[in-house]
This record gives sequence, C-alpha cells and structure tokens, in this order.
Amino acid sequence: MQSAVKTRFAPSPTGYLHIGGARTALFSWAYAKRHGGQFILRIEDTDVARSTPEAVQAILDGMAWLQLDHDEGPFYQMQRMDIYKATIRKMLEAGQAYYCYCSKEELDALRESQMQQGLKPRYDGRWRPEEGKVLPEPPKDVPPVVRFKNPQDGVVAWDDMVKGRIEIANAELDDLIIARADGTPTYNFCVVVDDWEMGVTQVIRGDDHVNNTPRQINMLKALGAQVPQYAHLSMILGDDGQKLSKRHGAVSVMQYHEDGYLREAVLNYLARLGWSHGDDEVFSMEQFCKWFDLDHITPSAAQFNTEKLNWLNAHYIKTLPLERIAAEVKPRLAKLGINEIQTPDLLAVLNLYRERANNLNQLAQEIAFFYQMPAINEADATKHIQPETAAYIESFLEKTQDSDWTADKLHDVLNQVVTEQQIKFPKLAMPLRVALIGIAQSPSIDQVMSILGKEHCLQRIRALFPKK
Repeated sequence: MQSAVKTRFAPSPTGYLHIGGARTALFSWAYAKRHGGQFILRIEDTDVARSTPEAVQAILDGMAWLQLDHDEGPFYQMQRMDIYKATIRKMLEAGQAYYCYCSKEELDALRESQMQQGLKPRYDGRWRPEEGKVLPEPPKDVPPVVRFKNPQDGVVAWDDMVKGRIEIANAELDDLIIARADGTPTYNFCVVVDDWEMGVTQVIRGDDHVNNTPRQINMLKALGAQVPQYAHLSMILGDDGQKLSKRHGAVSVMQYHEDGYLREAVLNYLARLGWSHGDDEVFSMEQFCKWFDLDHITPSAAQFNTEKLNWLNAHYIKTLPLERIAAEVKPRLAKLGINEIQTPDLLAVLNLYRERANNLNQLAQEIAFFYQMPAINEADATKHIQPETAAYIESFLEKTQDSDWTADKLHDVLNQVVTEQQIKFPKLAMPLRVALIGIAQSPSIDQVMSILGKEHCLQRIRALFPKK
C-alpha cells in the first residue's frame, strides 16, 4: 500500500535562500499539495563552522515571503544529535558500521599513492572487518571515525522521477564516514536518518545530490527503512549561461523582494523554470498545485531570463487587486520619505500609473509626486517652457476658475485653449506636466490633474508660473 505523500525542503543555513533553493522548495511544496500530502521544512545545520543564525532567519524569511507554508517543522538537525548517535551505536552493534583509526597523514598518503597510479582516490577498507581478516591493534593516539560498511558487490539503482533509471556499481563506492572523530554525525548520515524517521516519501532536490543518493539508499536499506522516490532537478543557469552562484546576493529570494518584484511573479516564474503545462505562462499557485507533476520537468538545465521575469512582474502589477499593490507600495513610499498618504487616494493613483511600471520600486518613484513637491527637471523645463507659455497657462487657469475639477471637464478646457490659441496640444500639456510632476512624461494630464486635486495643482502651477 502506497503511504501518504510527504516531501521535504532541507536547506543548509550557510547563506541566503537563493533562487535554486526556492524552486526546489516550491516543487516539493506543490507536489505535496497536489497529492494531499505533507510538506516538511528541515534546517540541515550540522556544518557548525558555516551555519549561522542569520542564514537560518534568511531562509525562514524567504519561505514566509513566498508563502510556502510547511506542515511540519522547522526541524533542526543540531537538536537531533541524540537520535543520530543512537542509530550509529545500533549500526556498530549490528556490524553495519565500524571504527576506522586511519590518521589524516595515512589517508593523505593513500590518496597520493592512488593518484600517482592513475586510480580513483578512495578509502581502501583497511579497518573494515571481514571474516578471517585480522585487524591491527587500534592506536591509542588516534580518535576513530565511524564508517558505513557499504556493500561491495552488485549495483544500487533507482528510477529517478526526473532523470530516469540510474545505476551505480557498489564497487565504485567506498565506506563513507558517518561519524567524525569527535563523534558528530556527517551530513549524508543525518539526511538518511531524518528522511527515514520523518517518513519522507519523495525527495525532490538539486542534481548536485545525485552522487549522494546511492550512498543514502544503501544506508536506508541497511536500516530496514523504506527507500523514498528521488527526483533530481537540473541546475539553473544565469542570463549569461553560467551557473547561478549560491552565495551571490543578486539571486537571493529576498533581493527580488527588495528590488520590487511581487511574490506572485517570482513564484509563477520559478514554476516555469524547467517545468511546463502546455503553453500556459501565467497561472496562480492554486492552478499550479492542481497541475504540477514530475513528468513534465526537463532533465536539462533551465536558463534564468530576467526579461521574462520582468514581463511577469509587470503583468501582476497590472492585474492584481489595487489593495494588494497598495500594500506593497506603501513601505516603498515610506523609504522615499512619504509616510502620510491621505490625499489623493492611493488606489486611484495606482490605477492610473500601474500600466507603466515593471516593478514596485519604479511604481513608487513614479507616483511620489502626488504626495510631495517634485523637483523640476531642468532639461524638460528648458525644452517645453517658452516665453509664450505663460499666456497659455493663464488662459487655462481662467477657464477652470469656475469649472468642475474632473478629468472630463479639464480635458474640455485644455481643448478649448488649444483651439483658441491655435497651438498643438503638447504646447500646453507639456508645460503643465513639468509644473505638476517635474517631468514631461505622464499618463493623460487631465486625469493626473483630477486625481492630484485643484488646490495642489494651482499651488504647483503658480510656483512655476507666478501670477503677474
């Protein structure tokens, strides 16, 4: 009987939650959701020298921002040391593991000798107990490591859910160290015990772990554990075709948040990195979880395309509810010194401007003039404000004195002035834009004025065109 689906995301806290890790987490999360299963978050923090509390927090922050909610955890391997050590003791008692007293100098000499002979460097089993084999007296000055007694014959094989059938001869694998000389268990061993104890049924991870899989399968079998299914995802290449660096700040998930990307856009983009559902490009996470399978993951490397991510981000800025966009833009306006947002109405402003923005930072910068006096762009002012411009502005102000300050009425007045003065529309609209927003580009000037409000408009126009 097939057990209930249980997947896991198990990052090492040695840096940011990067794009590759986020895609692995997304696929593991979606697979569990698709099959009504459980998704575990496990922090593999046994590398004490490189693991940091800041990196742990960065992973938790990234998962929270992406809303990849875990059903169990987070579990921390450093809090499970007693379980690992107890399992190692049982394996020693069962003859599935043994003490190795090789010094570092011995192992270095062995490696050097093998390389000189053109052989693959590997442990030669000198402390491996065998029937009829006499082992030397253990040296008192060398604390032993514990090695797993890997099978020497046959093959270890699995049907990878992405890469297909993979077979490795056991003769290619040496006896892996599962506990260091100070007694701390190693990464590969902790993973095996955790996947076994936590009941993980599918291990979805990067293909940099393919070489670990045969060793882990052999240890799981030695423990009498159910071997999970494995799916190894190909690497992600950058725009330049080079492998994305795990520690490169630009590929940190939270960096995308800082740079003005919406969670929906990042998730949608990650979902399409190496996986497809027909020609569908834009979809919600609810749709993704209904569709997601491992059959449509390409085994070849996926290439990151910033242009495509920008396109998706612009799409979500245009189509998500205005309240959602407002919630994202407010803290970005605060960084620009705009904390009081009462008038004009932020939703109306966003509705006017969101068609023009590729990211939230750009959107915040473009609408900032609604809430603070803009700096006048000197080049635009020189280009569009001529000696005769003041007369056009005065005519416009006179005609709007008793008029309703709505986009339609303002549009009518603008057209009246243009007709009477026998000028082209930009001769009036461009100077107004410079006065109101500081630059000569904006959406429809009548809509900008309507939203900005009569009082603010008159104040800004008079600042540039004082009444004579």
